[in-house]
This record gives sequence, structure tokens and C-alpha cells, in this order.
Amino acid sequence: MKTTTILIGLVAPQALAYPGMGRTLAQIQSHRDNTIVKRSTELLGDLKTTKDQDLTPAGSSIKSVLGGGSAIADGSTYKPLGDLASDTCKKSTLCVWYHIVQDLKVAFTDSTGCTDLARGAIRQGFHDAAAWDKDSSHGGADGSLLLSDEMSRVDNLGLEDIAAQTKGWYSQYKAYGISMADLIQTAAMTATVSCPGGPRIKHFVGRKDDSRAAPTGKLPFPYQDADALVRLFAAKTFTSNDLVALVGAHTASKQKFVDTSRKNAPQDSTPNVWDTKFYSETIAGDNKTILIFHSDKSISSYSGTQAQFKSFAGSNGKSLWSPAYAQAYFRMSFLGVNNLNNLTDISQVIPLSQ
Repeated sequence: MKTTTILIGLVAPQALAYPGMGRTLAQIQSHRDNTIVKRSTELLGDLKTTKDQDLTPAGSSIKSVLGGGSAIADGSTYKPLGDLASDTCKKSTLCVWYHIVQDLKVAFTDSTGCTDLARGAIRQGFHDAAAWDKDSSHGGADGSLLLSDEMSRVDNLGLEDIAAQTKGWYSQYKAYGISMADLIQTAAMTATVSCPGGPRIKHFVGRKDDSRAAPTGKLPFPYQDADALVRLFAAKTFTSNDLVALVGAHTASKQKFVDTSRKNAPQDSTPNVWDTKFYSETIAGDNKTILIFHSDKSISSYSGTQAQFKSFAGSNGKSLWSPAYAQAYFRMSFLGVNNLNNLTDISQVIPLSQ
């Protein structure tokens, strides 16, 4: 990518030097754009060894998205079979989760857009799932963030409010057979779409809980350089372009501990809305209006991620970012999950995009 950028810079002033130069430049740009949109297609969990003829409908759907298909859920919605306490509803995974999501939605939405609890739920989903890489024997989206002592780690400072709320929801609904792992990821998906403009991401449940604390040293820090972050995420099966898509979740972020003198400073000027201002404002670099993490600034200017970052900051950025984020977070929600072929699709209960 860096070589292509340099080449464009060298030949652009001579665009009319010979017939066909414009076509050559277009081909170079097309190659560059294809590089930009490249996503990970690496399989996860049991799907790595399950033969196609043995795939369930859920397993087939998950495999398709992991392989590069769209992770945006369609507009179909679920109509509840009855009250949560009814025998009919108790027998339906969709019905149980429909009622749970209604509670989540209320907590995640107000008149301005998405709430602080929604922001926390998005980050909480990351922190449970991303404490895993391909060398890990356990960890990932397994609920351990709230089932072990992981909350005492410095990585998880600022998650106290959403952690307490999520534990309360779990106590309320665990009798219906849900897992903490599923609740954490369902909350993240619901919170994302509760921010106006957030994508409605395909979602499955059936993850197994694990009370063992996840391995340490697997989560990113806001002080890291881009090259270190690219390596960190590659070990989790993400490409550098996936990384750029994922950090865009900072559009709905308010920091508390990176700079304690500016507690609750947002990372873009519209933290209640899911948009691409994070990208353009990080590039602009006005660290007085918003708080820019060193890691984000580094990613915005690093040779391996700069072009992707700029593409999301551009005039067509939202249409590029939404599907890229959806696919990358879909993958994130399955890190460390080894029973993907036995999950249940509950995408229909996730609220429609605002």
C-alpha cells in the first residue's frame, strides 16, 4: 500500500505524459481500493474442522460471514409469542431474548441518542471477547470478564457501571437459560444499534460461559503504536483493515482514565451518534475539542492503515465503514467460541437501525 501511494505521488503530475496514462492510474487506484476493503476470511472455532455437509443453518450462515459475506442483518423482526413468563415463550430462544433486548434498549437510548450505558456495553463486548488470540487455551467471548476477577485489571477501568448493570440483568434472566457470554455480546449489539446510525449486526447465541480469567496482555492499550496494534489484532485473526474498522467504535466513546483531567471527554464531537466523525476529527488532530488517543492517531498515520483510515473519513466514509465494522465485530463476537455450529440465530430481536 505504501509503495502504491508513493507511485501515485510520483506519476500524478505527469498524467498527460502519454496516451493511456489515465487508464494506468485508474488501474493503480483500483488495486489500491481492493487492498483497502480486504477483510479477514479466517475461520474460527469448530468451523475450521466441520465439513460443509455437517453444517447447521446457523453454522453455514456464520461461516459465510466469516468468509467475507455481509454481517448486516436484514430488516426482519420478531413478534413475541407471549409474556416472558409464559410456557410458550420459555420454550422459544427468540422469545426469551426478545424480552431481554427490550430491557437493554430502554437503558441504552435517550432523547439525545445512545447513553453512557450503551457506550459501556460496546466496550464491554470488546473486552470480554478480545482477551484471546490464536495461542490462547481459553478466553474470548465466554463471559469471564464478569464471571472472574478480570474487572480488577487496569485494562477494564471505566466498565464498572455497565458491569454492575449487566450482572443485574444476568441475575434477572439466568433462570431462562441464558449465558453471561451471550448477554454481554447481545448488549454490545443492542447498544451499537441504539446509537443513531449504528449497524444492525447479525447475532447468534449459545456461547458457553467460562469462569476462568482470560489470559493477560491480550487487550490493546491507548498508548500503543499502530505497528504493535496490527500485530496484536493479527494474532486474533483480524487484518489491519479490520483493526481500522473496529477502532471506529470510538465514535461513541467518552474517556475517563487516559487523561483524568478531562474525564468524560468524547473521542469525536458527536458521541451519542454512530458516525464517521471520529475518523475525520482524529486526522484533523484538534485534541482540545475531543480527546485523541495516541493509538488512534498512530493508526491514522501509519503506512499500513492510513489509506483505510482516510477512506472512512471521506465523503463516502459511512457507506464503507458500516459494513466493514459489522463484519469485523461479528468476528470479534466469536473469538474463543468453539461451538459455532450449534448456535441459534436471534438477529430478528436486535432493534432496527435508528
